[in-house]
Amino acid sequence: MSAPLIGMSFAAFVVVTIISGIAGAIVHWGFRYRLFQGIDGCLGQWIVAWVGAWLAPAVLGHWFDSAMVSGIYVVPAFVGALAGAFAGTINAKILAGAISQRGA
Repeated sequence: MSAPLIGMSFAAFVVVTIISGIAGAIVHWGFRYRLFQGIDGCLGQWIVAWVGAWLAPAVLGHWFDSAMVSGIYVVPAFVGALAGAFAGTINAKILAGAISQRGA
């Protein structure tokens, strides 16, 4: 019995997980743009990057048919994962600033 992961195979899930993990690590340790200082910040960015990598091929389009792995277009998925990690972090920082402004 096979249970699809909302329209994606397990191999596609693994590919998106790897792509988003790389993008989250690049944003966290490479650019040092952090949600939190420890490993929990990297994991948070990884989760948001996963959503970005999952949605990006549908939003950005299908680029480079030769760079498709398990039905996932790698280039737009990676771009979406980077954008998701950056967007999730900036959103959290904006919300933290708004809450601290309101409380002061």
